[in-house]
Amino acid sequence: MTRDLCYELAEHAVDTGFESLPASAVEAAKKSILDIFGVILASSGLEPAVRGLVELVHETGGRPESTVLGFPGHVPATWAAFANGGMAHCLDFDDLTPWGNHATSSIVPAAFAVAERVGGVAGKDMIAAVAVGQDLFARLLCNVDWRKDWNMSTVVGVFAGAAACARVLGLPADQIANALSIASMQSAGTMEVVYGIGGDMRGMYAAFSAKAAALSALLAQRGLTSVKSAFEGKVGFFNTYFDGRYQRDKILEGLGSDYLGDRTLFKPWPAVGPAHSHIHAAIQLVTQHDLAIDDIEEIRVHAGDYQQIMCTPLESRRKPDTLVDAKFSLPYLVAVAAVHREVKISHFAGDALRDPRVLAMARKVVPVPDAAFDWKFELPLGRVVILTKDGRLLDLVGTKVPGSAQAPLAWDDLTRKFSECVSVAAAPPSDRQIETVSRMAQQLESLEDATELLHVLQPRH
Repeated sequence: MTRDLCYELAEHAVDTGFESLPASAVEAAKKSILDIFGVILASSGLEPAVRGLVELVHETGGRPESTVLGFPGHVPATWAAFANGGMAHCLDFDDLTPWGNHATSSIVPAAFAVAERVGGVAGKDMIAAVAVGQDLFARLLCNVDWRKDWNMSTVVGVFAGAAACARVLGLPADQIANALSIASMQSAGTMEVVYGIGGDMRGMYAAFSAKAAALSALLAQRGLTSVKSAFEGKVGFFNTYFDGRYQRDKILEGLGSDYLGDRTLFKPWPAVGPAHSHIHAAIQLVTQHDLAIDDIEEIRVHAGDYQQIMCTPLESRRKPDTLVDAKFSLPYLVAVAAVHREVKISHFAGDALRDPRVLAMARKVVPVPDAAFDWKFELPLGRVVILTKDGRLLDLVGTKVPGSAQAPLAWDDLTRKFSECVSVAAAPPSDRQIETVSRMAQQLESLEDATELLHVLQPRH
């Protein structure tokens, strides 16, 4: 066997400097940083379970090293990664790849926590670290035989986050390889936590991968070593998790020149990615035909294999009990889109889950199994058919979805999203802070210390 892939990827992390990055990868990394900070802050104010998580982190104590966004004080870096990672996916508003799954929620909370611990990490180095993590995430995600049983956001996210943290620490290649190997001991997470109803962990799963990423890099920095065959050994990552079905050549193809993080997609709506095509179609149909709520008799949502999971059990999906479940319910999300002609954070805040108009509309949503929309590789599309009370059938497949590769969000879109997100934070920043952080993120390469972003956002009391 040639040397294990962890060494190839470790050298890639060392060799990646800001100057060697394509402009598209630089932009993706900077956008991801601003976007995830906004989503974390929104979660700090909207998701009730966050309080318990943050309280535990503060009770655990330790050296005051790193920021927990939305809350005062500082905690050890690994626990800051845990808390911020836990909030990063709560609203299902964090970015994702064109193939699904979420990289940044594991990468950025860990990388910034470690950066605050060591201090003086330049903006250019942070950009390079995030770009390396996003690239590694996509290369592993796209080139294994995923059966939709492992939660790839955490299974792969821990490696991506560990590589980013190791790059932040300036580790040499052998220590980065050790960090990746150590991370293999913490690569975990099944899709049951995503598919199931109830519980807080579906929204908080990135807490574990972000914390493990930071811990892996810090242990490697201390000189701890691990096996040299973590990825490709007889019972290593690829053989154990994927029965040896992976494409080594594809993982290495274009390494160092093609940074796959530049494919990152940013969400305009706080909802699970495979529902966005349906949301877009529902908004278009209701708006174009100027349909009032009472005009609609039935909404049929054509659903592929993964989207059917978001419809089962149907009655529970039509009336979700928790914020987390609402974001993963296709009937509920389509109902929100049909009633409001948009989907915003405010539609999930406070008593919004009990909005009688939305719940009544959700009862009109009927899933139609349709293999044409099965999730094969890239995020699936969706078809919506609205039956009106006057007998019309309005039919549309949601294409050119906002936030997709065909209709990407620009900086102006992301700064508006950031402003909307932070307005519902546990401690909302001022307009001046919002403007400052938005500008700093766009000019991150000019900062001598990337963590200035966090310091601007940190509550004073």
